[in-house]
Amino acid sequence: MRARVSAYGIAVERRADGDHLLLTRLSGASPVFGPGLWHLPGGGIDPGEQPDAALAREFHEETGRGLRDARLLEARTYAAHRLGVTWHLVALFYRAGLVPGPLRITETDGSTADLAWLPLADLDPSALTPPTRDAVAALRSGRW
Repeated sequence: MRARVSAYGIAVERRADGDHLLLTRLSGASPVFGPGLWHLPGGGIDPGEQPDAALAREFHEETGRGLRDARLLEARTYAAHRLGVTWHLVALFYRAGLVPGPLRITETDGSTADLAWLPLADLDPSALTPPTRDAVAALRSGRW
């Protein structure tokens, strides 16, 4: 079993047609969750790295956007199994404010295949990773 602590950002854009959530689509390089699923921007915290610094790094790599601010919302645990590895995950969820700019994936050969602002109301839980499902449920319920 492998353990991993990750920081994930909840970036919501308010639009006339409803709230949109910034999500990334996982590639086959994702070590924890399967490819094709939509996932929150963020990822593993490196040894010695502070969670907010990890979140800023991951947002830059996965979305090309800078992190203006981040506020810790909640911590949750998950179990996952992929590619013969069982994972114990600790997920730190942050409300993320972003620096304006275009979306673009800046890391090469990483776990991000695509990214988009997706309508919160239209998200299908079966197309989301477990942490993303929990975040969507919290946003829809007004808890976050």
